Amino acid sequence: MAAALGEEAPDNEDYYGLLNVRREASQEELKAAYRRLCMLYHPDKHRDPELKSQAERLFNLVHQAYEVLSDPQTRAIYDIYGRRGLEMEGWEVVERKRTAAEIREEFERLQREREERRLQQRTNPKGTISVGIDATDLFDRYDEEYEDVPGSSFPQIEINKMHISQSIEAPLTSTDTAILSGNLSTQNGNGGGSINLALRRVTSAKGWGELEFGAGDLHGPLFGLKIFRNLTPRCFITTNCALQFSSRGIRPGLTTVLARNLDKNTMGYLQWRWGIQSAMNTSIVRDTKSSHLTLAMQLGIPHSFMMVSYQHKFQDEDQTRVKGSLKVGFFGTIVEYGAERKISRHSVLGATVSVGVPQGVSLKIKLNRASQTYFFPVHLTDQLLPSAVFYATVGPLVIYFAMHRLVIKPYLRAQKERELEKQRESTASDILQKKQEAEAAVRLMQESVRRIIEAEEARMGLIVVNAWYGKFVNDNSRKNEKVKVIDVTVPLQCLVKDSKLILTEASKAGLPGFYDPCVGEEKSLKVLYQFRGVLHQVMSADNEALRIPKQSHRIDADG
Repeated sequence: MAAALGEEAPDNEDYYGLLNVRREASQEELKAAYRRLCMLYHPDKHRDPELKSQAERLFNLVHQAYEVLSDPQTRAIYDIYGRRGLEMEGWEVVERKRTAAEIREEFERLQREREERRLQQRTNPKGTISVGIDATDLFDRYDEEYEDVPGSSFPQIEINKMHISQSIEAPLTSTDTAILSGNLSTQNGNGGGSINLALRRVTSAKGWGELEFGAGDLHGPLFGLKIFRNLTPRCFITTNCALQFSSRGIRPGLTTVLARNLDKNTMGYLQWRWGIQSAMNTSIVRDTKSSHLTLAMQLGIPHSFMMVSYQHKFQDEDQTRVKGSLKVGFFGTIVEYGAERKISRHSVLGATVSVGVPQGVSLKIKLNRASQTYFFPVHLTDQLLPSAVFYATVGPLVIYFAMHRLVIKPYLRAQKERELEKQRESTASDILQKKQEAEAAVRLMQESVRRIIEAEEARMGLIVVNAWYGKFVNDNSRKNEKVKVIDVTVPLQCLVKDSKLILTEASKAGLPGFYDPCVGEEKSLKVLYQFRGVLHQVMSADNEALRIPKQSHRIDADG
């Protein structure tokens, strides 16, 4: 449909930016912006054949943008899918008589269905690798007894246990899923493994059921049944029944969990477990944007305990979290504290120090990479030694900051440069076209800008002295980076009306006479302008709204 309007716009064309209007702009605002640009680009205003051809192309783009945005139905489709939605032949997706809100809902539904089909084609693999390390020889040595043993001068660090588990999901139908999982474990020279197959069926919007079959060399065959059911919009129940067959007979087990939303951020849980390790457990979990709190209490055989755990979430780019917990029970007391941080797009690194009686001191390091988890529990000592606690706390911090500065940061910087280079190569032809359009638009604006400047000078109004758009480097730490800016003095002056310049919250690369000089990089707009004979200056972020003149932009003559 969009192509039928004449000159075809690029797929990434920003119609709102082209007209310099807000995404919430009214029909009156659209019409005013459209008329202004039509007067600027109308082919009949230019006699030169080359300028006339350029004006005709830009005029068609403006007309195409207005045609789409002025129709509530096509505007709704464009807002959700961009030009791709407008190019669907025959309008099979929606009925023309539907409202804009209904069109949005229909497109969102179709998008969800496509996403579901795409997810069904994935196996969704998940895995965990755990390597237990015994480093107690670092702190609990008996030097007197082993002075004459060769190699006894070096602490012995051993791997005493390992665990590997993996699972994959295979959607069979829209409601049925098969889950295959397996694990291998070894500890102090003894080990074993098992394999499980689960078949899950979604019975309704309120629940699902799952059958599980398993076998292993440490335990006999396993048969299990798991049922989930929403009782009310705020309450659900999960029941898991299992029969474990072994040489000692059949061992039945039953676990039931009842959960309820106490408020928007808080869940309450009641759990009853009957079988080999019978217990009753109650917990309250509160999860907000900035924190996560868990309170739990359990009465059972062999363990009964009380626990409180708190996690603070920093709202930074690296999603840093610090956490601490206290657990008291018949087995003793355990205090844990630690932190985790995002080190790349798909990786999160965390470390936790565990100090307990009689457990001693341990350091647990965990790396989550996409759907894979790597876990390294390091047991340092069976005693409460301040030196072990100190090294378990300070050591990971020193290593992390050294690795982050010397390895992670340079790697991420190089990765970002490679992605930017790839993006520049893929968009090179589009950027060249946009640059040619911008240069043509500037040539077409010359006469209009001359008249605007004359009118503004007569009233001591707003005159753009210089304007630049692109990447500015002001930080001394980035002085080696290249400045990439373009002169946009003429396009900005052309947008001045009644001694005012108003830019909306959108990328300025879509404005008439603009283009993106540094794809994928942070951009700004720097404007030096004169108002009432006084110089003003302002720098605005790419997607930041800008309104000038302003008193705060005034350049102090004494400075």
